[in-house]
Amino acid sequence: MVDNELAIKTFIVEAKRAAYASGSGEKAKPTRPGAKDIPYKREHFAYLDSYYGEIHFSGQEVVWQNDVAKWSMNYFGYTHDPIEGFPEFLNACLTEVGIDAPFRGPAFKKSEKFEYVCNWEGDFHHFNGKEQILYQGKVIFSLHFHGGAIQYA
Repeated sequence: MVDNELAIKTFIVEAKRAAYASGSGEKAKPTRPGAKDIPYKREHFAYLDSYYGEIHFSGQEVVWQNDVAKWSMNYFGYTHDPIEGFPEFLNACLTEVGIDAPFRGPAFKKSEKFEYVCNWEGDFHHFNGKEQILYQGKVIFSLHFHGGAIQYA
């Protein structure tokens, strides 16, 4: 069990909306060669989304409370067909991340052009899932993610 689980979940949602999903997250000097780092901080919480790549990419999100890692998520995204407008649609979906499942976006969202589908198993403590974006019924983007609460001995 994680102390202050609700506070951590609330911070994760806030950080995701303010960082990458907003499209305006402040990039920082990378902590690893070649990475793109997007940090977010509030009071005694810190968040870092660190990833490599653009069309196909791999990354990790970590949340710290009082400088102790409490939660993380790893992900790998693959762009099958880079249809114009899909990155903006993905960002719009990611801003709808919820406190009950603070992983990616909502379970489903549809626009005139795209459909977003996100399925997962588990909860805050241990989860894995997959998101997809479809264009005219065809998968043009997919991403696998997994993670959970970090526990120390």
